[in-house]
Amino acid sequence: MEPITASINDTAKALSLGRTSIYALIPEGRLETVKLGRRTLVKIASIRRLLEGQ
Repeated sequence: MEPITASINDTAKALSLGRTSIYALIPEGRLETVKLGRRTLVKIASIRRLLEGQ
């Protein structure tokens, strides 16, 4: 089964960006997140959309 979320660090590595840039994309609505306890996880689908330029 393919994961549906990624950590902030994994997202930063996948996009070749820093953590600060990832956190900046979240309020812009370019990355969708889910909160689990204290963790912020990024939806893989939103990472793919960002890479595709949609």
